[in-house]
Amino acid sequence: MRHVAVHGGRVLNAMSVDVEEWFQVGAFEQVIDRADWDGLASRVADNTAVVLDMFARAGVQATFFTLGWIAERRPALIRRIVAEGHEIASHGWDHRRVFTMNAEAFRADLARARAVIEDAAGTPVTGYRAPSFSIDARTPWAHAVLAEEGYRYSSSVAPVAHDHYGWRQAPRYAFRPLPDAGLIELPVTVAEVAGRRLATGGGFFRMLPAAITDFAVRQVNAEAQPAVFYFHPWEIDPDQPRVADAPLRSRIRHYSRLGAMAGKLEGLLARHAWGRVDAVIAGA
Repeated sequence: MRHVAVHGGRVLNAMSVDVEEWFQVGAFEQVIDRADWDGLASRVADNTAVVLDMFARAGVQATFFTLGWIAERRPALIRRIVAEGHEIASHGWDHRRVFTMNAEAFRADLARARAVIEDAAGTPVTGYRAPSFSIDARTPWAHAVLAEEGYRYSSSVAPVAHDHYGWRQAPRYAFRPLPDAGLIELPVTVAEVAGRRLATGGGFFRMLPAAITDFAVRQVNAEAQPAVFYFHPWEIDPDQPRVADAPLRSRIRHYSRLGAMAGKLEGLLARHAWGRVDAVIAGA
């Protein structure tokens, strides 16, 4: 990045929320059919309201990467997010991973989600995050489609090796994936220790000591780079329904330490400077 945003003399880091229901996660995609979603208990509005209240107490504005499916059903939630000064961006329509689509299907998914989100928000959508960070080496066409559709930035790459997602060879920091377009890719933050990359955010933050994420934020800030943190509203909801027939590994990852997440987030918000993604990349 050519210019690094600062707040109170500190590097401004990007705080982001991936707005989806508890049942729309990749961990449950083999056991919960999309056709059944509307019959399940919706908890996203209440959970996101808790997040919004937390941000208000901390004086933090953030970016909410929202599924079109959610915006269609919860337009009042989208209006509240915007009214409180946060950025609305796209998380696609219904959490289909980008590498499961071809370029034209991806374009259609983008268009469907954007139309509904912008209608609910009353503001343009210029940012995008792929579900499960699914832009990687398998999708060489994805950034070109985003640029052609007028997106200013993407935050869709996890530059780490993981069994669920990841593009280990990707840069750690903001880069322009296309030589002839202004589109910026802003990967989520990983720490680098002895040549190894350690993931942060989401379930990693929830289950591991918060000191690991603090270390990662300080490490990238020391290189005059912003950190990019993410989590989901369902991660602060220990009372959500349990999916008993999901694989054991998926259940462990999804349900572990849900009760600890809110407190850990409040501490993280207090220890570093946070803002919207569009503010972080303003000078890039």
